[in-house]
Amino acid sequence: MTLVIRPARPGDAPLVNRLVRELAVYEKLEHEVVATDDLMDAMLFGPNPRIFGDIAEWNGEAVGFTLWFYNFSSFEARHGIYLEDLYVRQSLRGKGIGKALLIRLARRCVEENLARFEWSVLDWNTPSIEFYKAMGAELMDDWTMCRMSGDALRNLAEEGA
Repeated sequence: MTLVIRPARPGDAPLVNRLVRELAVYEKLEHEVVATDDLMDAMLFGPNPRIFGDIAEWNGEAVGFTLWFYNFSSFEARHGIYLEDLYVRQSLRGKGIGKALLIRLARRCVEENLARFEWSVLDWNTPSIEFYKAMGAELMDDWTMCRMSGDALRNLAEEGA
């Protein structure tokens, strides 16, 4: 059995979008997915990409992925990586694929002298939480993620206009 982790490349948008949808089903969030192959292609491979991806291939078949972007720490005055998505097909979990995807991004952080490697995990996702802890991740219980979208985002943007 061979594992290859490679950067996402032009033509991979439909594959990435399929894997995103599989992740959404796992997270019970499939009703929130509006991404299309064309949108994913533009975000990953357009003229000014701001999100990047890696594909995990097991014996030549794509079985997992990461989507990530650079963030910034004002306290460190350095960039870091924010992992938006990590997914490995359920039938292949436990074979080191998720760990290999994390290692790839950790190495990028070290090679580029980045300050941090961060991501979020759903609080009910005990298998992932335990996996991340085993990798040495610190759960930031004293921080709460905030999100604004839809009407709330539009309303705030229109204030004072």
